Amino acid sequence: MPRVPEGFARIRLLAAGICSTDLELQRGYYGFSGTPGHEFVGEVTEAADSRWIGARVAGEINLACGTCTWCKHGLGRHCPTRTVLGIVKHPGAFREFLTLPIRNLHRVPASIPTEHAVFIEPIAAACEILDQVKIPKGERVAVLGDGKLGLLVAQVLQAKGAKVHLFGRHRNKMRLVEPTGVTTEIVPKKLPFAAWPFVVDATGSSEGLKAAVSMCIPRGTVIMKSTVHGLVSIDTAPAIVNEITLIGSRCGRFEAALPLLSSGKVNVGSMISEEFPLDRAPEAFATAAKKGVLKVLLRP
Repeated sequence: MPRVPEGFARIRLLAAGICSTDLELQRGYYGFSGTPGHEFVGEVTEAADSRWIGARVAGEINLACGTCTWCKHGLGRHCPTRTVLGIVKHPGAFREFLTLPIRNLHRVPASIPTEHAVFIEPIAAACEILDQVKIPKGERVAVLGDGKLGLLVAQVLQAKGAKVHLFGRHRNKMRLVEPTGVTTEIVPKKLPFAAWPFVVDATGSSEGLKAAVSMCIPRGTVIMKSTVHGLVSIDTAPAIVNEITLIGSRCGRFEAALPLLSSGKVNVGSMISEEFPLDRAPEAFATAAKKGVLKVLLRP
């Protein structure tokens, strides 16, 4: 049973999701060892502030110091001394009980089923794009990759008024987002060249960034969402010559994600492939790593 430091809460896990970053941690990303897991929903069982006890919550994953220059400017996600739930020096959510600072917690509305609430963190990551880049309503956006994050990014940007064109390799997965208005296309042998003002790389592959740059118009913007273990090589000449802006994009605000999920504007139910109990976690990870599998959930 994990101890509860001052300002923290102890949370009983209700459900957690295996994401691509968790799979990359297995391959050596961030030199991680320990308990992974950062997409979760749980019930608070202990907290100094009794108003939280019994609450169903999701939690922001960055544990910032709260006092440095970055924190004072509202950028705790970039605090140089932060730890990160299930990723950097803080045990993750794939266990029966976990801890997080109370300030990291968000109450999950009753309108959101527990299994859907697992998606709050990745939807927030998709929403982060809109905090970083101003995409005019009706503007064309290409999203590369039909994995879990690519499907969420496509839906979020479409819901916020963009005209999204999703390129992927699995017709059955792309069909999940077509009802939201997203245009889908199987990746052609020759990708469109200099055709899109905004391109999001969510391929999770080392080749995705190169493809995204080639598809972007001069003075366009490429948003980098893929986390890949190892170095990614890219010829910088096209980006420099065409004056393309490259933007790294990571975690996002839960406040932006909750209304989208509560309103049903982002469809996540059909993205759940399988559920496993915690004591079958190795099997769950093996399943999550298979091609064509989307979100795999763990429950205590």
